[in-house]
Amino acid sequence: MRAIVLAVLVAMSLAACSRAHAPVGRWEGTYDANGTMVAARLEIDSSGMVRASAPDASSLNTVSAEDRAALRTRLAGDLAAAWADAEPKPMDFDGREFHKPGGIARQMIWDADKKQMTLVLYLGTDPAIYIPMRQVSDFSDNPWPGG
Repeated sequence: MRAIVLAVLVAMSLAACSRAHAPVGRWEGTYDANGTMVAARLEIDSSGMVRASAPDASSLNTVSAEDRAALRTRLAGDLAAAWADAEPKPMDFDGREFHKPGGIARQMIWDADKKQMTLVLYLGTDPAIYIPMRQVSDFSDNPWPGG
């Protein structure tokens, strides 16, 4: 009898530790700091497949305000155009972090308590960029705040 109870408890423990379900939805966000601009989109479907796109521009430390506005418009257009080619990809999700299958570097961070998604972007050898994303029902033409 003890063996059966132990087996049931072990099975229940393993079931509780099974793969976490990724949050389903759409998010968009932007980044504009340290000479880099990024416009990003992210979608997670009910099977946990992830589509993402994040066109960027860098070396912008001396760009005028007028040129920055034009770059934001261009990146918003690039984001919309590239979205059709963004292929859904599987990700490992542990309940908080997303990783490429078998990968170490985090790709996204989900804070379930705050319902906050953060995209982690790696551009060359620069430190990772953390982009807070906002959940949207549908993607906008211009993801920049006030856009």
